Amino acid sequence: MSEAFNVADIFGENVFNDTVMKERLPKKVYQEVRKVIDDGADLTIEIADVVANAMKDWAIERGATHYTHWFQPLTGVTAEKHDSFISSPKADGKVLMEFSGKELIKGEPDASSFPSGGLRATFEARGYTAWDCTSPAFIKQDAAGTILCIPTAFCSYTGEALDKKTPLLRSMEAVNTQALRIVKLFGNTTATKVTSSVGPEQEYFLVDRDKYLKRKDLIFTGRTLFGAMPPKGQELDDHYFGTIRERIAAYMKDLNEELWKLGIPAKTQHNEVAPAQHELAPIYEEANVAVDHNQVTMEIMKKVAGRHNLVCLLHEKPFAGVNGSGKHNNWSLTTDDGMNLLDPGKRPHENRQFLLVLTAIMKAVKTHSDLLRESAGNPGNDHRLGANEAPPAIISMFLGDQLRDIVDQIIETGSATSSLKAGKLDTGVSTLPNLRKDATDRNRTSPFAFTGNKFEFRMVGSSDSVASPNIVLNTIVAEAFCDIADELEKADDFDKAVDEMIHKLAVENKDIVYDADGYSDEWIAEAEKRGLPNLKTMVDAIPALTTDKAVKLFEKFGVFTKAELESRAEVQYEAYAKAINIEAKAMIDIAGKQIIPSVIKATIDLAASINEVTAACPDADVSVQKELLEETSDLLSETKVALSKLQDVVVESETKAEGEEKAKFFKDTVKPAMDALRAPVDKLEMIVDKDAWPMPSYGDLIFEV
Repeated sequence: MSEAFNVADIFGENVFNDTVMKERLPKKVYQEVRKVIDDGADLTIEIADVVANAMKDWAIERGATHYTHWFQPLTGVTAEKHDSFISSPKADGKVLMEFSGKELIKGEPDASSFPSGGLRATFEARGYTAWDCTSPAFIKQDAAGTILCIPTAFCSYTGEALDKKTPLLRSMEAVNTQALRIVKLFGNTTATKVTSSVGPEQEYFLVDRDKYLKRKDLIFTGRTLFGAMPPKGQELDDHYFGTIRERIAAYMKDLNEELWKLGIPAKTQHNEVAPAQHELAPIYEEANVAVDHNQVTMEIMKKVAGRHNLVCLLHEKPFAGVNGSGKHNNWSLTTDDGMNLLDPGKRPHENRQFLLVLTAIMKAVKTHSDLLRESAGNPGNDHRLGANEAPPAIISMFLGDQLRDIVDQIIETGSATSSLKAGKLDTGVSTLPNLRKDATDRNRTSPFAFTGNKFEFRMVGSSDSVASPNIVLNTIVAEAFCDIADELEKADDFDKAVDEMIHKLAVENKDIVYDADGYSDEWIAEAEKRGLPNLKTMVDAIPALTTDKAVKLFEKFGVFTKAELESRAEVQYEAYAKAINIEAKAMIDIAGKQIIPSVIKATIDLAASINEVTAACPDADVSVQKELLEETSDLLSETKVALSKLQDVVVESETKAEGEEKAKFFKDTVKPAMDALRAPVDKLEMIVDKDAWPMPSYGDLIFEV
């Protein structure tokens, strides 16, 4: 049994956090750094030199030999280049360990080697990483040694953002500025900052590594491209919140310890709905730090899995027919004097500031639902949205009984006079306490649901960075706040103007609110009547980035330029086409080299068996064997035809222009050809001898962990 430990003793031990800075920096330097972090003041090179030296000494004491500017390019994963602390050798052959303020503040990775959507060409290679002092540096320990990781933004030589952090920070500044205007209108004189806070829940699958290595589709694409459903899936709902198996529990224990050492507040762990699926949820943090921490979390989840001979699958739909994995993005706004702008209070119908914020968010989501949908777009999510507890592709808002009743009152009469009260739940058992019920239920089919003091954006995919949805949320809400503040700041009678504004916003944006079943066909028809977009795939959603409306929005608040938006659209189109191309080629490889040869051998063996039986006993009934042979042969023929068709369309894809044309071809032509190949193969898996099948089955993967 492992030795017990106190979480508080290890939490944040590998982070150059505020406590460490306070201990290691001169008081005046510490105060200057806090000004930079809290107020955005300029950082002088003199201050940077002191910080760099202290950071280096702290890291070396923990065994660090190298440092890296850790950043988040548009690849969807993080990037790093390691440099050692050693300086030029001295005359006596020894070296000093040095790290300057200049090295801390700025790095120069090759910008042309990362996706840029045309912003950088090969002959325009220079790019810069810039230290983000609002996200603490941390130490990473792995086979490469101990590395000091410095979170940084990444931009081109000409200043365009080439990463996810830069626009996120811009969006946080935008919503801070506009939200402060709102709270000051209501008389708040103490708040100096409004921060978007995020808690991203992380769903994932764990499979045995030995079985994983026998599945080329999982290795190449992260999901199974073939696979028949096992006799049991998730029908019994017995895995959700079920007892955690010891092998998985050991993994979770190690994962928690790794995360806690890095100051990542991992809070909740449990089995999810699908077999072999699990979830980890952290405590809320400032959006920028939460995004960084989630990227680190995904990396560590994979690393720790290897220690347990497991593989962590973060793909949105690694297995067809069971739940996919999402990353619920819980978003709220808080002031630095302790107020959550999304807390309705005990009498929400009287909380005018809350009602104004709520209706402003209704306006933001209604106006820019296409952007919000695009922010959750990736190839894997196309398999997940609209089924097995994932929200539909249509953006709507769930308010719940209490807030929906208040909004209805406002729409009908101009104001609300009451709030539905939370009741008590009588369990019917005398020894159990009566439970205080919430004032509303939850809706698992809603993509954007109010859940008490926050909104939960449930559409984000499990492998994605949560930067994009939070960039959009921050910016669209900043715009709504700005429009509202522009009017209210000119009002002669503020109270009257606020009431009129809340009524106007509720009436104009009521169509975005939907509290019923988001999976129903009725909702699809109703959404169309309301004029809400139904962007079913990632490719359908990408054009939202470059509409005149989007360009005006992002340029107004300095989050993206038109060129940056156009480049990101190109990156998205390319990412989709490349992902589906890899999947198609993997299917071709697996079908041609593994499945078809194995089935041919199985049919030869079966035919030989029939011949042996009839030779030994001419009157024997071999009708079953012949029927099975005929069925297998027919499916094999169908498989070969579908394989040839897929090969043809993949070759044809090379003739399509890069960008939107190629992405649409993969969506409309290649992907259906992939589905056509999978169909007969999955049927073959159900009739071919298991010992003859060339790869582990779904049952092997999700039940034998």
